[in-house]
Amino acid sequence: MAESQNIEYKESWRDEYLKWLCGFANAQGGTIYIGIDDAGNVVGVKDVKKLMEDIPNKIQSGLGIVADVNKLTKDGKDYLEIKVKPSSFPISYHGEFHYRSGSTKQQLTGIALSEFIMQKTGFRWEDVTVDNITVDDLDDESFKIFRREALSKKRMSEAELNVSNEELLKKLHLMVDGKLKRSAVLLFYKDPEIIQNGSFVKVGKFDERGRVVYHNDLEESLIVNASKVIDLIYQMYLKAKISYEHDIRVEEYPFAREAIREAVYNAIAHNCYMYGTPIQIRVMDDAIIISNSCILPEGWTVDTLMEPHESKPYNPDIARVFYRAGFIENWGQGIQKICDECQNIGAELPVYELTGTTLRIRFKALESALIDQPNTPNRHDGGLSGGIDDGLAERIIALIRTNNTITVLEISEALDTPKRTVEREMKKLRDSKRIKREGGNRYGHWEINNLES
Repeated sequence: MAESQNIEYKESWRDEYLKWLCGFANAQGGTIYIGIDDAGNVVGVKDVKKLMEDIPNKIQSGLGIVADVNKLTKDGKDYLEIKVKPSSFPISYHGEFHYRSGSTKQQLTGIALSEFIMQKTGFRWEDVTVDNITVDDLDDESFKIFRREALSKKRMSEAELNVSNEELLKKLHLMVDGKLKRSAVLLFYKDPEIIQNGSFVKVGKFDERGRVVYHNDLEESLIVNASKVIDLIYQMYLKAKISYEHDIRVEEYPFAREAIREAVYNAIAHNCYMYGTPIQIRVMDDAIIISNSCILPEGWTVDTLMEPHESKPYNPDIARVFYRAGFIENWGQGIQKICDECQNIGAELPVYELTGTTLRIRFKALESALIDQPNTPNRHDGGLSGGIDDGLAERIIALIRTNNTITVLEISEALDTPKRTVEREMKKLRDSKRIKREGGNRYGHWEINNLES
């Protein structure tokens, strides 16, 4: 019998083999045979009686588990069988966590160790409490958005929402013993990177050569980011094909808005934040790719996602809040909604790809909605000299919505557009009363009066 996931051969006993027993206990269980060489031949072992007394004690004191140690004999040679059952709790050897994978032993560290402990204990990364942030430190705007959306989507009643922020967090299971969970901070704190780097959304526009044209980082709470990101994509990163039906202006985008919305919100809700990698949204003329760190449920593949499946959120707390706010669906129906929305506009179904711990969903643009000459600006006045550049104007407005204290220079840099061009366009926007400046240049802010085309 060859060495395998559950079998290991050793010619003689060494105390370091407690690491192998630790690995078996943390995996599927297994057996170490002492007195057998790598080829599976019995070579025998000395001092069998002493080892049968010492080994169980060393296992008990070193690993905190009980193992069966049996003496076996073949061809007049004694050897030992040490059998370990799989443990329902993480087992360590002098503070080290080992794991049996295939026929090798691995020491778990970093994220792999965190994930292993969570799987064994049911205690998730988002469940850990935070000591240095209180309810009073959380963002009022995030709570306003949540209450507004939960009420409008009828996912919570007015009576349920008309409570203090602390009571609301308790109802949403975001507090333990008076302390905020990490999930609460991610959802409602203005700067969630305080507990984990990379807890933000990155949106970028890429040209046909794969070069970044401009980009935005949404670095506020998950609730605020969710409320802004879709408008940002459709107002700043995409262009609609314009047509007229009976003198009524019709805008057709190359991507189904509700499908993109669902996919982006799924990425935010189910992202594995402990990896420290932001959600990334790559926008191109012919495709949108949405990426997030992901650990699929055991036994799942990307094919499982495209089939009817039960709901197994990686971050149950965050997913629950997103569901209550009407951001995502329940019962594993989100991907079906994405597919339905793509089919409704005649677009191809999205493609899911899993590379390591990165899950990507790729949307292909609806070709009939692509603009033949994307560099030709649409103008409100039908193209007459001096009119507002619709594409640039919407991108400026999208930036203001993201940051209403943004400067002209920052807009110029973000859009990779000359400062004078931005100044001229903003003057037109102010003259048309679509935007206005409140306060001075140094401490003031922008207000948007009208987003209609």
